[in-house]
Amino acid sequence: MRNYMKFFETIHQDKKSRARAGIIRAEHGDIETPVFMPVGTQAVVKTLDSEDLEKINAQIILGNTYHLHLRSGEDLIAEMGGLHKFMNWNKPILTDSGGFQVFSLGKSLLRPTSCRELGYTSNNTKMDYKSTNKADGNFNCHSRENGNPDNLAMDSRLRGNDNTKLVKIDDDGVSFRSHIDGSKHRFTPESATEIQNKLGADIIMAFDECTPDEAPYEYARKALDRTHDWAKRCLDFHQKNKKNEKQFLFGIIQGAKHKDLREESAHFISSLDFDGIAIGGESIGYNMEATKEIMDWVTPIIPENKPRYTMGVGLDPADLLQVVESGADMFDCVAPTRLARHGVLFISDKADCKHRLNITNAQYTKDASPIDEKCECPVCLKYTRAYIHHLFLADEMTGMRLASIHNLYFMLDLMRKTRQAILEDNFMEFKKKWK
Repeated sequence: MRNYMKFFETIHQDKKSRARAGIIRAEHGDIETPVFMPVGTQAVVKTLDSEDLEKINAQIILGNTYHLHLRSGEDLIAEMGGLHKFMNWNKPILTDSGGFQVFSLGKSLLRPTSCRELGYTSNNTKMDYKSTNKADGNFNCHSRENGNPDNLAMDSRLRGNDNTKLVKIDDDGVSFRSHIDGSKHRFTPESATEIQNKLGADIIMAFDECTPDEAPYEYARKALDRTHDWAKRCLDFHQKNKKNEKQFLFGIIQGAKHKDLREESAHFISSLDFDGIAIGGESIGYNMEATKEIMDWVTPIIPENKPRYTMGVGLDPADLLQVVESGADMFDCVAPTRLARHGVLFISDKADCKHRLNITNAQYTKDASPIDEKCECPVCLKYTRAYIHHLFLADEMTGMRLASIHNLYFMLDLMRKTRQAILEDNFMEFKKKWK
């Protein structure tokens, strides 16, 4: 059994909630928690480079096993010195196992998106999003899609087809066809772990079956048993074959919306020698009411000396504070950059749009103010709303880049302020400002 104090420790817990400030000690640097992790699916955070991420003080970013396996492959990346050198990022990296992406191939991702995803205001007036019919414009922002629907849900080669033919699940693993060229591939717990070993991320994830919310209890039960078996296999393979003692493996709690399954999974995954515990599933981050309920079920079961990672949280800034209150230390979401690419920017004032404005709206044509008067990001310090509006009107890529920098800085800065509030035992008062 490892000494987890060397990997993670709680510095302070808020006196009025489960919120806690901690530190994760990874090979490529320390990570102060709670932490929001930008998603760099294909070894890049879309529209940004490593210097952009350095300037906004990102502590850790994500890569995705499924996408990196298909392009350009773990062997090539390993040959190039690993993921850090390949993408010129010298801070920590976490890689998802690719499980969500593989299982997404087996179900239609073209379900109608919710009002919450599409950004309806409180009076049900739809925000004027730009280009919502483009490939990445359906705003299905669940983080573990890591590029879907950009690359999966709206891919013309999949649209209208029976996606269940693209994947076959058995107790040993998953066989699937690439969304890129239809080539055949197979992931097992061992191969998914080996791919991540080769990529060289600081933190890697166990291969799991992400159960849809609408799955019947019987199916959720079977999927949970499979996830638990795979968790043991991932852990066993990692411990026997890893080349780096400082590469840490997280297990994932599943169980859909069923309390008994979630609690059983929390007990089982926590009993294994994982370095951290993730809470996965379609509900997490997508349905915040269900997310809170699930966190209330599992958090008391997870050992205090392991970091807790809620996968897919960050569609709205206030969502981060909700899971922090429940005891989460880590979270990720594609929403900040995906929304940014369509001109949807985070702001401190709530108004009618849940801390957002749509910079493509005509009202910003002559607006000389920054995106957010309270923000100190490089964009808000240098550029006006009018200029950002102009860039989107002109279809200039720089608009997407500047918007992405702002949205990510906004989330990272919110977590820095959240950590300080926890340290001062003022978290609940701080959270009230973001309801």
